[in-house]
Amino acid sequence: MRAVRTRTAAPLQAAGAVAGGPGTGLDLFLLAVAVSGISLSAPLIAATAAPALAIAFWRNAMAVGVLTPLALVRHRAGLRAMGRRNVLLAAAAGALLALHFALWLPSLHMTSVASSTALVTTTPIWTTLLLRLRGRSSPALVWAGTAVAFAGVVILTGVDLSLSPRALAGDALALGGGMAAAGYVLLGAEVRRTVSTTAYTYVCYTTTSVLLLAACLVFGADLDGYSGETWIKLAVLTATAQLLGHSLLNRVVRGLGPSVTSTAILLETPGAALIAALWLGQNPPAAVYGALAVILLGLALVVRGNAGSARAART
Repeated sequence: MRAVRTRTAAPLQAAGAVAGGPGTGLDLFLLAVAVSGISLSAPLIAATAAPALAIAFWRNAMAVGVLTPLALVRHRAGLRAMGRRNVLLAAAAGALLALHFALWLPSLHMTSVASSTALVTTTPIWTTLLLRLRGRSSPALVWAGTAVAFAGVVILTGVDLSLSPRALAGDALALGGGMAAAGYVLLGAEVRRTVSTTAYTYVCYTTTSVLLLAACLVFGADLDGYSGETWIKLAVLTATAQLLGHSLLNRVVRGLGPSVTSTAILLETPGAALIAALWLGQNPPAAVYGALAVILLGLALVVRGNAGSARAART
C-alpha cells in the first residue's frame, strides 16, 4: 500500500510543479530578486549605445561565457543526463526567447513605447490560455488575477494604438513577442521538472545566442566597435537582467509554476520606471504607484488561486 501511494504522489507533484504550486518563501524571495534584475533591462538598454539586436545577443552570449565553466565542470553529469527530449525542449525555449527579443525590440522603434510595452506584457494571458489548451484548467482566481495584473500595466502605459501600417506592424511584433515569452516560460517549466537550473539555462541561452547572432548578421547589426563604457553597461546588463533576472526566473518556475512566474514579470514595467527615476533622474508618473499596487494585487490573486489548486490536487 505504501508503494502505491509513492507512485501516485510523484505525478501529482510533477503536475503541481508545472501548473503552479504554492512554492516556498525562498522561491518568492528569488522571484523578487529576479524581477528587480529584469527591471534594470529597459533603463540599461536605453543608456547603451549599441543596436538593440546586438544588445540582446551580447547579454545572452556573455551569460553563456559565465555559465560555461560551471556547466561543463560542476554540472557535466546533469547535462549528460538531460536526455534528447529535454535538450530539444530547452533548445526550443531558447529559440522562443530569441524570438521574443527579435520581435519586441524592433517594435519599440515602429510603434509607441506605451503600445509596445502593453502588448508585449500580455505574456501571462497567453500562458494561461496555453495551459488551458494543454488540458490544465486554471482556477477562476488565476484568470481574475491575470486580468487585474494586466490592467495595472495598462494603467501605467496606456494603449496608444495608431492606424498607420508601420505602427500596426510594430503592435503585431510586440504582441508576437508576448506570445513567444509565454512559450518560453511554459517550456522552461516543463524542462525544470527534472533538469537543474544550470543545465537548462545553459542549453537555453546557448540556443538564444546562436539564433540572435544569425539575426545580427542578417540584419547588419554592428557587434563591435563600442566604447569601453558601452561594454561595461553590457556586462552589467548581463549580470543583472540576464543572470539574476532570467536565470532566477528559470530557477523559481519549477516551484511557483508558469502562471505565477509570467504574471510577476509584469512588475518589470513599474519597476523599470522607478529605477529610471532613481538612476536617470526621470520623474516617474504618478500612475506608477497605483499600477504597482494593482499588479501586486493581481499577482497575489494568481498565487492564491494556484495554491488552492495545488491543495485540491493533493487531496
